[in-house]
Amino acid sequence: MKNIHLPALLAAVVLVLGSCRKEAGQAPGTTPVPTVAEVFHNVSYGTHPQQVYDLYLPADRSAARTKVIVLVHGGGWVGGDKSSMDTLVGHIQATHPHHAIANLNYVLGDSSTKAFPNQVTNIGQALGQIAAQSAQLQVLPQFALVGTSAGAHLAMLYDYAYDSGDRVKMVADIVGPSDLTDPFYVGNPLFQAAFIQLTDGTAFPPGTNLNQALSPVFQVGPASSPTVMFYGTTDNLVPTANAYTLDSALSAHGIPHQLTIYQGGHGDWAEADIADVLQQVSQYVDLYLPVE
Repeated sequence: MKNIHLPALLAAVVLVLGSCRKEAGQAPGTTPVPTVAEVFHNVSYGTHPQQVYDLYLPADRSAARTKVIVLVHGGGWVGGDKSSMDTLVGHIQATHPHHAIANLNYVLGDSSTKAFPNQVTNIGQALGQIAAQSAQLQVLPQFALVGTSAGAHLAMLYDYAYDSGDRVKMVADIVGPSDLTDPFYVGNPLFQAAFIQLTDGTAFPPGTNLNQALSPVFQVGPASSPTVMFYGTTDNLVPTANAYTLDSALSAHGIPHQLTIYQGGHGDWAEADIADVLQQVSQYVDLYLPVE
């Protein structure tokens, strides 16, 4: 799974708001932070070096109203980095200046490191740490998850199956795999071999259909968050059928959602379409994660 790449033009027009910066690796202190804008890079939320996030705190924030937009990068569960979402950070700072932002890394899968379900639980660890520090950070622990590609799969799966505290209020799914039981995946021996290698089968009851257990579409329920979805007509990594299957599942459970399918592949869409993605995500933030 490849990361979605926003056009270079977007980077040129995005306003990145000024802020006070901390040195890389410096974590928030134990006393209440001042109400100036601050950025904390590579805040650890676990023992693995890849368990870090960048935290962007706006000026004039308040523990009563400053909610958090969390970005989850793509990369096929085995690659990618939060730096690929930096342009989106700038866009959010410009369009939602009163929200905090967490740009998240998770532990990448390899021959010895299982991606599933560990990457999903990584999201929970990060959100849990922000929630535990909410008073000193002066943020309200309510979250939007915005994911691209594999990151969108993880964001949906966390919200639909793991968010028992209902901290997540909306999900933005940009070309995320939603149904790993689709013939596109189960009929591909290379994908299936990699999927088995990346999955910790001991984390599930014996006999579990792992493709189904790790497919967001099968985890949709009445408590799932509103979801805005974006897919391409000629995506060679995520079949368009995944979009329609997820749309149907959300409809069946009465979950507010919106699906847009663009001409093109895995996020390589026209500039106007990328702008439409950003506008729709922004509208969902205003509707389901408002700062009042």
